[in-house]
Order: sequence, then structure tokens, then C-alpha cells
Amino acid sequence: MSSDLAPRASGAAPVPTDGDNRYKAVQAKLDRLGKAMDDATLELVSLQRSMRANATRTEDAARDIENAGLDSKFVEVTNLVAVALGGAAVEVRKLHDTAQETADLTHETKRTHSKLYGALDDIRSNRREKTPRPGFFNR
Repeated sequence: MSSDLAPRASGAAPVPTDGDNRYKAVQAKLDRLGKAMDDATLELVSLQRSMRANATRTEDAARDIENAGLDSKFVEVTNLVAVALGGAAVEVRKLHDTAQETADLTHETKRTHSKLYGALDDIRSNRREKTPRPGFFNR
């Protein structure tokens, strides 16, 4: 009963915040965040399956302990572990659902950002003349 999870090579966030709010930088950050959340949902599905399988194996072990005629406290403790694993699997499913929702919202945000600002970025990027920064005319 082991977990297939392994620590990531870097402890850094998949999308560092750096204050760069240019169109292409925001699009790249949203893309990286969306991919990271998609990856997290896949890992959470794998974790949930593993926890459910471990819970089933633990229940089987409790039954074997009982059939072997060992002390009933070992059966009880092993059953408690199986119940805890099952409960943890339910919570991992909730976390998966939240991660999936966050991934979906991130992809939607990227599309909306592109729709709102993509054409403006194309215009500003293809000019030779400098254009005023956003907020310049709000004085």
C-alpha cells in the first residue's frame, strides 16, 4: 500500500507572478496555469483510484486477519484504516472537482481575455509609432 505520488522537482508555483501585465504575458500565464491545473486533475484522479484500491486491499487484509483468528483489535484497527482511506478518497474527489472547475475557469478567462484584448494587441504590436499606455487619457 504505497502512493505513486512523488514530490515535484521545483517547489515554485507553475505560474510566477511578476507584475508583467502585457497581453502576451497574461496569455502565457493563463496558458501555463490552465495546463498546470489540467495536470493536477489527472494526478488527483490517479490518487483517488490508488486510495480506493488501497482501501479495498485494507478491507481484505482485515478480513484475512479475522479469518486467521488474531486479536479482534487488529481487525478493528485495520478496518479503521480502510474507512479512513475511503474517506480520504472522497475528499480527494472533491479536490479534483475544484481543480477541474479552476482549470475550466482559467481556460474560459484566457478566451475572454483574448476576445477583449487580442485585436488591440495586434494593432499596438504592428505599429511603428509608440502608443499611449493604458490609462493615459483618463487624466
